[in-house]
Amino acid sequence: DSDTTGLDLVLLMLLVHSPGHVCRYPLGMTGGKIQDEDISASSQWSESTAARYGRLDFHDGDGAWCPDAVAESSSLKEFLQVDLRTLHFVTLVGTQGRHAEGMGNEFAQRYRIKYSREGSLWVSWRDRQGSQIIEGNENAYDVVLKDLEPPIIARFVRFMPVTDHSMTVCMRVELYGCEWLDGLVSYSAPLGHEMIIRGQHVNLNDTTYDGAVGISMTEGLGQLTDGSWGLDDFTQSQVYGVWPGYDYVGWANVSFPSNEVEMMFEFDRIRNFSLMKVHCNNMYTLGVRIFQQAVCYFRSESDWEEKAVSFKPRVDIISPSARFITVALGNRMANAIKCHFAFSDTWMMFSEIAFQQSGVQHLSRRNPTHKTDDSNTRILVGCLVAIIVILLAIIIIILWRQVWQKMLEKAFRRMLDDELTARLSVPREAFTNSSTSDAESTSTYERVFPLDYQEPCGLRKSPEFRATENLVGSVSSQQILGDLPDMVPHYAEADVVRQQEVPSTRGYCIAAVGVPLAPGRDGALEEFPREKLTFKEKLGEGQFGEVHLCEVRGMQDFMNKDGSGPCNEPFLVAVKTLREDATKNARNDFLKEIRIMSRLRDPNIIRLLAVCVESDPLCMITEYMENGDLNQFLSRHELQTSTTDRLFHTLIHMATQIASGMKYLSSLNFVHRDLATRNCLVGTNRTIKIADFGMSRNLYRADYYRIQGRAVLPIRWMSWESILLGKFTMASDVWAFGVTFWETLMLCKEQPYSQLSDEEVIENTGEFFRDQNKQVYLPKPACCSDAVYCLMQSCWMRNAKERPTFQQIHSTLMECQGYLHTD
Repeated sequence: DSDTTGLDLVLLMLLVHSPGHVCRYPLGMTGGKIQDEDISASSQWSESTAARYGRLDFHDGDGAWCPDAVAESSSLKEFLQVDLRTLHFVTLVGTQGRHAEGMGNEFAQRYRIKYSREGSLWVSWRDRQGSQIIEGNENAYDVVLKDLEPPIIARFVRFMPVTDHSMTVCMRVELYGCEWLDGLVSYSAPLGHEMIIRGQHVNLNDTTYDGAVGISMTEGLGQLTDGSWGLDDFTQSQVYGVWPGYDYVGWANVSFPSNEVEMMFEFDRIRNFSLMKVHCNNMYTLGVRIFQQAVCYFRSESDWEEKAVSFKPRVDIISPSARFITVALGNRMANAIKCHFAFSDTWMMFSEIAFQQSGVQHLSRRNPTHKTDDSNTRILVGCLVAIIVILLAIIIIILWRQVWQKMLEKAFRRMLDDELTARLSVPREAFTNSSTSDAESTSTYERVFPLDYQEPCGLRKSPEFRATENLVGSVSSQQILGDLPDMVPHYAEADVVRQQEVPSTRGYCIAAVGVPLAPGRDGALEEFPREKLTFKEKLGEGQFGEVHLCEVRGMQDFMNKDGSGPCNEPFLVAVKTLREDATKNARNDFLKEIRIMSRLRDPNIIRLLAVCVESDPLCMITEYMENGDLNQFLSRHELQTSTTDRLFHTLIHMATQIASGMKYLSSLNFVHRDLATRNCLVGTNRTIKIADFGMSRNLYRADYYRIQGRAVLPIRWMSWESILLGKFTMASDVWAFGVTFWETLMLCKEQPYSQLSDEEVIENTGEFFRDQNKQVYLPKPACCSDAVYCLMQSCWMRNAKERPTFQQIHSTLMECQGYLHTD
């Protein structure tokens, strides 16, 4: 029926993965964009195996290009050449042999690639380990795709078959990539230097540079234009099997009397330059910093212009992270740029340089080798028509989704109606594989759930509920049922309406900055001197900023009125920063978060201590508990039979504190959206405070699921209505608390639903919606009593109104603590 189809549509859209690369488009051998006259060869076996027949997956002629002579590894004289007409960034190549529908069986087992940007100087491609040989085909039928690592920037590309013994070879090929919009044809720079760290040699040379290498590097391109940039630690690399320093080109200032490095960039024609982005390392603990100043000169004809552009980046004394520095070039016209980068420390390291242009000079010299395509107008019209059709299709899809969304919400409300007399009936064929026949189709749900179904006990009058009553006292069902709002804003938009005093914490030096005491007032936070922050460790990195662990001194001058007095001892804080290039919306959200966090006052909620907002990067300084996050804290412990009761009491105490903090947030209509043990910090005496750093930490990247076109989501902690309907309420936070409670009692030894893939977790939420007793629940932890597990399961009730409130959860856990203490 319509409701079922709407749900299936939502689920199927959630299961679509986004592509991993954006510059891997076929360049036209298969599709015909590359014309026959742009394909040439050293020779041909016959007219029917000429170069124009060397197109991947084409069967014209005799089915492939075949050279006249036998290819031998010693000669390498035969080649198939493709002219792309303009510079392209080529990242992938594909090859295929000739079978001619059974009439042939020739293919290239191995081959090499040569490329050129202007047609005269040819360069042999080498992989990152220095090998020129590419493994090709094993038969005449299959297409073999090979990544070019590093990628090449070229207009002309030659495929050169190689064999170990005399044999006939034939090839069909395709190139993949995108147009090289920078127009950069070469850069020149001094040779990179070698650094020695604790006896380790770090080579900072440009390994993939394809120009002339002597005293300096000239007339070539290399690692600074390969589309990848280095890590924060320059001794590490994202490439497997390379030496320390591979990703960076670096220089020491002792070799430059002028204390600056000169680099020159040559372009294919005169262009209008607005920005230059330079990716720099900033590991200042080893004497590496971003450049102090960049001075750039421009050449549009034969002489260099006297007027230069000067740029000084902001000094960042907090973060050692590598970053892109954006240099404004002032929309200058040039076909060459010469920049002087001044040292600000002993070492300076770059891993990528890119240029942004605001236009091109129409009167610039035309490339003499560029061929005119008479079909440009037809292609342009065809592209415009295709774009219009795609836009219309997108509009139709959006409208269609809105219709189904409304129908889905109506179905949801109907199912929650107390007067409901008929349940939704959903055919099992909704998630069949489209490649199978109707007779062979099976339900995906049945395939992915081999576990035994567990009936949730909730808090109704079942035997488990009576056990709960015996343990923690009588709780009426009327107490559990409570109306919850349909939608409550996240902290960035929450309206904080009540305040609560915080008692001082013993054994931990805490200071609060200008936190307003009057409820509902917007108090301005004082600016904290960022030079008093000493970087200790990078905790994580998110889409718009980073989180750092820092040591702070001198917070006594910024103590809140309710502080216990000056505290000169240093202590650890978490510093959340916003990137300088963040969007305006991200900046506004960051300032909103500061305003909201400044009002949160609860012993189980992390506190905002200070801010740095007068200059970029914007920073908020919060508490950081000395024992780290709860997930790592518990995972270091083991469950022992002799101490089970004592450990269970400790874990219940921790869960009670989490419930207390969430009770406070819910009283302010504050929805957390990401409650989990990774977002709970542990202090002295096992004090628990709720934070929100988990998403930014690489350690917990596997806990988040990335959906195409949407942000990453912690789906294993999310309620079914949050995943399917996008509804985040206090009731959905209750669901997440149940999962967090389960994590705690499992000592964080296992990820929730570890036996299910991310896609199967999403499918499981569909079973909660259908309510046909097929949904899978988290199993009961070993140290958990039936009554406590019953309370946990009540957090996962399908009907949000049947879930307990945090007030009720906290009261129940407090009674449970008292019962265990007296026992």
